[in-house]
Amino acid sequence: MDTSEARNRKVVAVEQFDLEIPETAHQISSDSWFQVAFVLTTGINSAYVLGYSGTVMVPLGWIGGVVGLILATAISLYANSLIAKLHEFGGKRHIRYRDLAGFIYGKKMYRVTWGLQYVNLFMINCGFIILAGSALKAVYVLFRDDSLMKLPHFIAIAGVVCAIFAIGIPHLSALGIWLGLSTILSLIYIVVAIVLSVKDGVNKPSRDYNIQGSSINKLFTITGAAANLVFAFNTGMLPEIQATVKQPVVKNMMKALYFQFTAGVLPMYAVTFIGYWAYGSSTETYLLNSVTGPLWVKALANISAFLQSVISLHIFASPTYEYMDTKYGIKGSPLALKNLLFRTVARGSYIAVSTLLSALLPFLGDFMSLTGAISTFPLTFILANHMYLVAMNTKLSTVQKLWHWLNVCFFGLMSLAAAIAALRLIAVDSKNFHVFADV
Repeated sequence: MDTSEARNRKVVAVEQFDLEIPETAHQISSDSWFQVAFVLTTGINSAYVLGYSGTVMVPLGWIGGVVGLILATAISLYANSLIAKLHEFGGKRHIRYRDLAGFIYGKKMYRVTWGLQYVNLFMINCGFIILAGSALKAVYVLFRDDSLMKLPHFIAIAGVVCAIFAIGIPHLSALGIWLGLSTILSLIYIVVAIVLSVKDGVNKPSRDYNIQGSSINKLFTITGAAANLVFAFNTGMLPEIQATVKQPVVKNMMKALYFQFTAGVLPMYAVTFIGYWAYGSSTETYLLNSVTGPLWVKALANISAFLQSVISLHIFASPTYEYMDTKYGIKGSPLALKNLLFRTVARGSYIAVSTLLSALLPFLGDFMSLTGAISTFPLTFILANHMYLVAMNTKLSTVQKLWHWLNVCFFGLMSLAAAIAALRLIAVDSKNFHVFADV
């Protein structure tokens, strides 16, 4: 075993078998805090930002949307910092979310946390495939609006490209130059969306900013939008990202988080607010479908959104890939034929299932709401506060304990309400559109 491999592996004693079980088949402690900050910023400024004008601002309006985004930023930074500070709790480095939960609570919560995280990442990745397919369809419609190719076809194409990329990039640290490319791609579609939205907004004097629908519909859409708010800022895989950062891991991770929640959120704020300002309550859930401008500019923005979605999906799928690689003992060169074949079968199957579900129910806003409700709220807010409360129990004052319990209860209720709202939205959309809909 060479030096780098030894650094990434830990021998676990198993009484029944004389085996060396790798703690992880992927690299750890190899990235600077700045590279990790770019991973986090890539997630927050993914092509999902093109949906927040329609899925956050339209249901909440100016006051609710602006205040909600600012509060969500502050609360998300706080919750993520709690998780980051527990990374080396108990004198052991916890490189997976489920490892940390298992260390604090035991085996049962290890399984529950892994289930929540898997659902969270799976649904986020379905959303990325829908986004990528929507971007490809938008390019097609610009040049040939004959309805021969529909959204499910483009989702299938997006799935194939995502699978090829997943096979070629073995682990999160191997993204390297792709993170720089992702930043450039993000800037392209964000700048294009902002410029064209400003142009349209200046030329469109009257806009309606009223929250649409009946009182009961407003209640459900506002609750669902609250889930979209937390979805916008949180990955649900912070320990896995923190595992890649060099020592000192807590200090470096905090630097990355401060970057993410200051400079990193500015592009997202800009495109979200300007998009809503330009189109008001008629803003599409995919902003580039609202803008008008030169065909080649819109095509460039959509192609950039497509490619960036492919890179972002790989980031959010990495915990699942790490689990499969580690479980089946993948070792040696990533280019070895055996490893390539394994990634082709394992990752290709995962992407195939994700693509099928995405094409079956291609409702992006609903995916965001449901993901935020059933997994982002529990993982990032409920579990983070309770884990910190349990881990630091003897070091916290009575007021601090009450504060964490208040967070647990409040976000528990929010999670329940948002889940009900999201399921209702999906039920309504399922009645209005058939499966494999061309939306």
